[in-house]
Amino acid sequence: MRGHGAKFTRKKEEAVAALLSHKSIEDAARAIDVKPSTLLRWLQVPEFQTAFRKARREAVQQAVARLQQATGAAGVTILKLMTDANVPAAVRLKAAECVFEHAIKGVELEDIGVRSRNWSAPAKKRSAVDSDVAPVAQVKSRQAAQETGSPNH
Repeated sequence: MRGHGAKFTRKKEEAVAALLSHKSIEDAARAIDVKPSTLLRWLQVPEFQTAFRKARREAVQQAVARLQQATGAAGVTILKLMTDANVPAAVRLKAAECVFEHAIKGVELEDIGVRSRNWSAPAKKRSAVDSDVAPVAQVKSRQAAQETGSPNH
């Protein structure tokens, strides 16, 4: 990339933005007035790849943050669907399953947090923590058995 200097840096930034906002390499190249082959060549340059990955990661993190902000509304929607007698039974059942799945996942994440905080604890303390989280594994085992129709649990 010798000889391009600041022009390449400016074009590279434009290219990264175009790649994030257009459906295809061809559309992105057209938007910044370069040939698709040029954009493909830049995508092979480690410095460009790093800048593109960083920008893409930031864009995804922003999107995830927006989704996280909407979890309250999502929870209210699920609960309304689950409790509304006018909603079809299949939809209410799916909403109830969703509530259980997320509740169990929340407990599992708490258990992981407890285990990771106590990782360096003495063996006796670790076994006590492990016994506290064992019921979650038992619940999941029963759930799996119910889903498969196994009478063993």
